Amino acid sequence: MADLHLARFDLDATPPLGHSLCGGWITPVVGVDDPLRLRGVVLEGAGLPIVLATIDWTGVCNDTFRQLAERIAAAAHTTPDRVQIHSVHQHNAPFACASANALLRKSDSKVLIYDEKYFEDLLKRASETVRESLARSLPITHVAHGDAKVEQVACNRRVIGANGKIKYTRTSATKLAAARAEPDGTIDPLLRSISLFNRGTPLARLYYYAVHPMSYYGDGRVTADFVGLARAHRDRDEPEVAHLYFTGCAGNVTAGKYNDGEKANRAVLADRIYQAMVAADGQSPKQTDRLDQIAWTTRPHFFKPREDLALDKLKAIVANDKDTVVNRNRSALTCGWLMRVATKTPITLARLDLGPTVSSLHLPAETFVEYQLEAQGVRPRTWLATAAYGDDGPWYIPLQRSYAEGGYEPSVSFVSPETEADYRAAIRALLLA
Repeated sequence: MADLHLARFDLDATPPLGHSLCGGWITPVVGVDDPLRLRGVVLEGAGLPIVLATIDWTGVCNDTFRQLAERIAAAAHTTPDRVQIHSVHQHNAPFACASANALLRKSDSKVLIYDEKYFEDLLKRASETVRESLARSLPITHVAHGDAKVEQVACNRRVIGANGKIKYTRTSATKLAAARAEPDGTIDPLLRSISLFNRGTPLARLYYYAVHPMSYYGDGRVTADFVGLARAHRDRDEPEVAHLYFTGCAGNVTAGKYNDGEKANRAVLADRIYQAMVAADGQSPKQTDRLDQIAWTTRPHFFKPREDLALDKLKAIVANDKDTVVNRNRSALTCGWLMRVATKTPITLARLDLGPTVSSLHLPAETFVEYQLEAQGVRPRTWLATAAYGDDGPWYIPLQRSYAEGGYEPSVSFVSPETEADYRAAIRALLLA
């Protein structure tokens, strides 16, 4: 049997008072309802170590994503292509893109995307925590998997009318009763769980579910929201186990059908996620396999930028102190993506195989759920969990038809309408490699 080991790390990633939230266009931090976490596992014994991590932030993009991956890789004695970091994508949480921040700073903007000094401190603490975790690694001998249907949480955000255009957009909190009355639409109803064991003792549980993880936001109260509360409940159940939550391909999936924004709904949604976590973990004893081999496969992918995005025009918006914070900061993030594309720096897609039948797929940004659903059929004998919101540089990754349908997501996507075919092919090639 291979000498496989697991190290676990967990640190606070809560921004300080006054820090920008969601890129700076909502109320900054005025208080903390519950802390944000940067958590991960280091898998050893399959060549260079493999790191899977989650952070309770809205998104980590481009050069900032690279900085975090490089620092964690160095601490784990591995290379950045063997590190996957996924934002959970709560909105009362930070965004980060260094090149976008630099443009705003050059323009003397009073509202930056994020605080660079705080981020540097986070990098330092993450490096120390990961490095220290390696001394406490434990053998992993078995892997288990399970899944459970989540009741009354997810719905498709995009309700299409008879004319082929957007009829309703169901945001995370949807007050319009007619929009909530529409069917769920295309979603993945299952929450998936991967558990790693040292013989009969669980060491880590990794959860995957596709939904925007917001009940309400914009009040300046930092929170990991309903998925973070569900995860914290599992922490209390099993204090010796590392619980990680990955948001799947939720670019067009929200809780809007089942949430009108009333504050009481946060706890209701959290309990529904928690119940599915417990149910999925409960399948583990029936679906536990001896873990003899771990494999890591990556594929670089180049996304084409949206053809109508002009860097010079966007930089002019960033520089215009008469424009709104939303327009300036979103334009800065768009510039960050276009400048990254110009450097021909790819995004790394990745696949983790835990033995012959359990795999996880690691994708970037706000990928639409249809990509996740298709991926699950590529290797029908393999049980697959999917995490999105890795490098969040591209923002939304819709379908080709989405651009003609209209609506919010394609209007703020940074990738070409021609993206779908190449992206599907790249995911398929990675899964079949």
